[in-house]
Amino acid sequence: MAKINFLFGLIGKQIAYSFSPKYFKEKFNSLGLTDYEYQNFDLPEIDLLPEIVKDNPNLKGLNVTIPYKETVMPLLDKISKKATEIGAVNTIRFTRKNKLKGYNTDFYGFKKSLKPLLEPHHKKALILGTGGASKAVAFALKELDILYTFASREGSANNISYQLINATTFDNHQIIINCTPLGTSPNVDAFPPLPYEFFTAKHLAYDLIYNPEETIFLKKAKKRGAKIKNGLEMLELQAEKAWRIWNK
Repeated sequence: MAKINFLFGLIGKQIAYSFSPKYFKEKFNSLGLTDYEYQNFDLPEIDLLPEIVKDNPNLKGLNVTIPYKETVMPLLDKISKKATEIGAVNTIRFTRKNKLKGYNTDFYGFKKSLKPLLEPHHKKALILGTGGASKAVAFALKELDILYTFASREGSANNISYQLINATTFDNHQIIINCTPLGTSPNVDAFPPLPYEFFTAKHLAYDLIYNPEETIFLKKAKKRGAKIKNGLEMLELQAEKAWRIWNK
């Protein structure tokens, strides 16, 4: 068995389901990179990151997922301009001096996968959730000149509560994006509490979840004629962007 000189990984909590190890294993195999490996680092607390770095001197890069995209930032030596503006990091590069630099590739993956689906009437989006992923989505929408509103269980000065979403909300927001983990395998029966009867053929429903392929959120939207998209392409695009960052 080849010695692993180049280790990459994913940090998050309860991430056994993750797409990344299989994706990168196949990538390494296709490129003939026999001394490369990718593994999950399932951390109960983000404060364990320095220990992971110390225990794995061959670590060259990391992806970051729920719930650490925001809380990882204070532990990094440097953060890219865009990741700073977004307020979330999902990719970490180990520099030549072994410093940790944070980037955000989520916004890139989302933007590139959404763009081909956009129609002239898609002027405004409703973002479900207020975590790190939703921040990357908002940044991408801003770059695409699409206005947006955040929605969550608890309303605040910056977002509306689910209880206030009605027919007018749907008329005013032609893109509905699920950035919550509701509906992710194995909890496939969960879905955001929306009045789904107000979806129409003019709506675009986008779910960042990729497993299952079609969440209840997407099924309900499709039933009303909406165009739907899951998060698999976004994930693949952001993974490729992370790979390019690691190999700078």
